[in-house]
Amino acid sequence: MEDKIIHRAEFAANLGLYWLLSGAAYFSLSIAGIPLLLLWFPIGLWGTRRYIRNMSAELTNNKLIVRRGILTRTENTVPLDKITDMALIQGPIMRLFGLHKLTVETAGQSGAGALISLVGIVDAPQFRTRVLEQKELLAMPLHSTSPSVQPDDALLQNVVEIAASLKRIEALLSQQLNR
Repeated sequence: MEDKIIHRAEFAANLGLYWLLSGAAYFSLSIAGIPLLLLWFPIGLWGTRRYIRNMSAELTNNKLIVRRGILTRTENTVPLDKITDMALIQGPIMRLFGLHKLTVETAGQSGAGALISLVGIVDAPQFRTRVLEQKELLAMPLHSTSPSVQPDDALLQNVVEIAASLKRIEALLSQQLNR
């Protein structure tokens, strides 16, 4: 079955500015970093634009695909049924820019922290909801083999059969004790 793209994430226009100012804040914390600010803005502006242009996040029927990178490009493909948590994080500076960080954790991932971390998705809460809804759709069975027998009915039938078996065992034990 071919994976159909359900939703493509878009990234906020001010994401590059957020990264530039965050980097400038780190440089300005040290005496050696202050002269580097002169290089940071032109190089950082070029780098952030290029990085954002190479970023993508796509939700398909069965998986989440995230691509990013400038020199080293990475592609993470996460099956939706392996996702255990999707967190939305918004620090004070992110709040000023109206940005969110979306983290994805999976079953069986190694190491601490999130497998995927995306900053600046436009309407990140809606993207998160779409991913989780698609994950739930995958978890639902497509068709029951017998539409008249619901899972609760099958469970009840098993309990009735177990109870009948226990009564037969009790009767046999009672006969053995009476001999």
